[in-house]
Amino acid sequence: MTVSIAKTTEPPSATLPPSDLNIAWHALNAHETVRRLRTPLETGLTSEEAQRRLAQFGPNQLVEPKRRTFLQMVIGQLNNFVVILLIVAAIISGAISLSQGEPLVDSAAIIAIVVLNAVLGVIQESRAEQALAALRQLAAPEAQVLRDGRRQTIPARDLVPGDIVFLEAGNYVPADLRLLEAVNLRIEEAALTGESVAVEKDATSLLQEDAPLGDRKNTAFMGTLVVYGRGRGVVVSTGMRTQLGMIATMLQTMEEEETPLQRKLDQLGKTLGIAALAICGLVFLTGILQGGNVLEMFMVAVSLAIAAVPEGLPAIVTISLALGMREMIRRHALIRRLSSVETLGSATVICSDKTGTLTQNAMTVRRLWVDGTFIDVSGHGYSPQGEFSIHGQPLDFNQYPAVLTALWIGALNNDAVLEVNTNNGENAYRIVGDPTEGALLVAAAKAGALPEQLQMAYPREEEVPFDSVRKRMVTVHAVRAPRPEDASPFGAEVAPDLHVVTVKGAPDEVLRLCRYYQDRYDQPQPLDDAARQRILAANDAMTREALRVLGVAYRVIPALPEQADPEALERDLVFVGLIGMIDPARPEVIPALQKAARAGIRTIMITGDYPNTARAIAETIGLLRPQHQVLTGAQLDTMDDATLQAEVQRTDVFARVSPQHKLRIVEALKANGEIVAMTGDGVNDAPAIKRADIGIAMGITGTDVAKETADMVLTDDNYASIVAAVEQGRIIYSNIRKFVYYLISCNLAEIFIIFLPTAFGRWLFPALGRVLSPLLPIQLLWLNLITDGAPALALGTEKGDPDIMQHPPRPPKEPIINRFMQIGVAVQTVAITAATLIAFSLGLREDTTLAGTLAFFTLSSSELLRAYTARSERYPLLKIGLFSNRWMNLAVLSSLALLLMVVYVPFFNPIFATVPLSWAQWKLILPLIFLPAVVAEMTKVVLSMRKA
Repeated sequence: MTVSIAKTTEPPSATLPPSDLNIAWHALNAHETVRRLRTPLETGLTSEEAQRRLAQFGPNQLVEPKRRTFLQMVIGQLNNFVVILLIVAAIISGAISLSQGEPLVDSAAIIAIVVLNAVLGVIQESRAEQALAALRQLAAPEAQVLRDGRRQTIPARDLVPGDIVFLEAGNYVPADLRLLEAVNLRIEEAALTGESVAVEKDATSLLQEDAPLGDRKNTAFMGTLVVYGRGRGVVVSTGMRTQLGMIATMLQTMEEEETPLQRKLDQLGKTLGIAALAICGLVFLTGILQGGNVLEMFMVAVSLAIAAVPEGLPAIVTISLALGMREMIRRHALIRRLSSVETLGSATVICSDKTGTLTQNAMTVRRLWVDGTFIDVSGHGYSPQGEFSIHGQPLDFNQYPAVLTALWIGALNNDAVLEVNTNNGENAYRIVGDPTEGALLVAAAKAGALPEQLQMAYPREEEVPFDSVRKRMVTVHAVRAPRPEDASPFGAEVAPDLHVVTVKGAPDEVLRLCRYYQDRYDQPQPLDDAARQRILAANDAMTREALRVLGVAYRVIPALPEQADPEALERDLVFVGLIGMIDPARPEVIPALQKAARAGIRTIMITGDYPNTARAIAETIGLLRPQHQVLTGAQLDTMDDATLQAEVQRTDVFARVSPQHKLRIVEALKANGEIVAMTGDGVNDAPAIKRADIGIAMGITGTDVAKETADMVLTDDNYASIVAAVEQGRIIYSNIRKFVYYLISCNLAEIFIIFLPTAFGRWLFPALGRVLSPLLPIQLLWLNLITDGAPALALGTEKGDPDIMQHPPRPPKEPIINRFMQIGVAVQTVAITAATLIAFSLGLREDTTLAGTLAFFTLSSSELLRAYTARSERYPLLKIGLFSNRWMNLAVLSSLALLLMVVYVPFFNPIFATVPLSWAQWKLILPLIFLPAVVAEMTKVVLSMRKA
């Protein structure tokens, strides 16, 4: 058995000065540790002393920051320039309506839009910011401690520095401990360090002060899981002073950043608002100078403000993002922050964890070596389905029975359990115990050797557990019911009443104990130097492939010795073969990486695993590019920020990194102007996930901390889903651009439709003889909310251009309205303005009410047709399909029906100042209605030709 116990004397109990806790405990021996902590080793702390220390250092729990109140969330939603401008416009409009005794239609409609937007935002935000609550759940609820001279169970929150804690398999470590005793103790630290294999602990080891977190074998960390053995340790850190607490502190002190979309929309809103105010003032002054009535000119200016500000934009953006979030869920991606939906589409770099993200997080046997022959093993995860092959041809076990012997040794010399759960007729497999041993069980099951049957046929009677010094494990089995002769392990000599000694471990150590080797036909042969060299060469070849290699051997004995010591059991062994395993890459990762590369997105692996393993996986999946390098956390520690900024541009793999390293990498990338997506599943990933432009957590294997910190959670832990989410993010951003393009072109046209007659009406319409706006405020509000709103929302449901993943990410600093769109907006503004003012001038031949109706109907109808042309910036309408978006069809038909109602239902005529139109008047405006749509399609053709 592997037992590492530190012997100490008993120091007197005394209150602990806080300064004494700022120590690199892993660099001290156990005796010095308990001396500094003033802990009596034989009796532990007294209850009175524990209470004093609890009062001094506080409970062993993570402090949660004060949550935002409902009112604060509402204020946050309203703290937006466009929203504030809308509220001011609603107040002014309401005041004018009250002064004139008119109903508050305009102001009520504007306030309704503001409230809708705020409610949607608060609902989404109220589901977020649970990271620290999840961190608290990771801590063990109870702990086994030595107090007052006896072992007792206490709440983990009551632990204090100096407490002696007992650890057993299945326990979560309740605080940071300096180990005093470790008996075959292995702890799963993947959630904290990213290490994919459970770490074997050694209480007697001494380390350098700067030893990385993953190498501190004499320390156990809060929130990690004991998977094997038992141990005892003294508490050195509790609560926020633990490694887990340090991560919580980093999360608390990290400020939330606006997403690129939020920044761009805010900037757009400010630009529109300032321009609107300037133009309103200009129109008001121009109208007064031309002899217009002051109150009438003020109402015209308010109308212009309503026309300039897209009232529905905040709500449409929010609803469109919510629709995009629903589509993301269908693609196995749960979005937690609406504003982050589009950010993934602009990502230029994906920082991906290795374990469980690029790999399956399931150790899997991939190759065996028996008597000079390599055998490949297929299959995925812990499912016992797979094939054995040699050079691509199926393996005939009758020709290679020694392969079965190697697999059965791995299954017998094993403490793991393969569990199966059946749900809806499908089997789900999982391993309880060490992942390496689990891989051996699964490989044996693929060959038909079920663990339960083997244990019944060869029950274990003795064992010598694995330890890091001997680097092997020994078990002794009685032979009760051997398999038939043609499939019998251990050769033909095995019979009932005999015993079999099985050994697995480091190949060189196992080989040193062997006198024979098993040939392919399952017969022992003398192990000469040439055979030894062949075995060692095979081991080297497998380790170069980053496989974790175990050697297996056996010996048949007539009976169990009275003194079953290792030396008596391990002599004259028969070496059977080598078994190589790895946490393999997900099969869908390679095409997903290729698709991301075609889209101009770079992927960087950031892992806590060893460099050789990380490099091998990166090369296998094509992530490590030529002339690019692998860096370790230790190398990062030697670099300043400027150096790291330069190195990160040619580094594809970062290995053996800590949470602080991950954070520095993300910050270096962002300093280089990248839009960073950070994926991960462990507690150690949380700070970098939060700091990235968009954080992505694994939904199945991910810790609660990672999920609650992330902006997006993958519900299937599939890297391909990240790329699908990128595609959907690009579609969402493209759709946002489309309806912003649509709304801005419509609103600018409305501005000029009011501005030109007001400023130059005497020249444009000399017969009128006075200043007159073609459109009333209520008509403009109807246009912006009803006519424009529904089609703009329908644009948010577009499926995207077919080549959306064939283009590089858009430049991070590119505005929503780029040069291509600016030209389109200018052309549409001219076309819509011209069509509407021509319709208005035609109506003035009879009366102003008819003129206003013609202008209102022409503008509304042309904007509805314009929505169809906005469905793609580059592709013509006929190519994407005139009726391929059913929501657009419904939106346009609904808006058209409401428009006809406003014109032809007598009840609405006085409210909206409209009159029914005759067929003769329809014939006048039909060409004008179609004009902007035709011009838009022609503009696409011309701009596409120029771009080509």
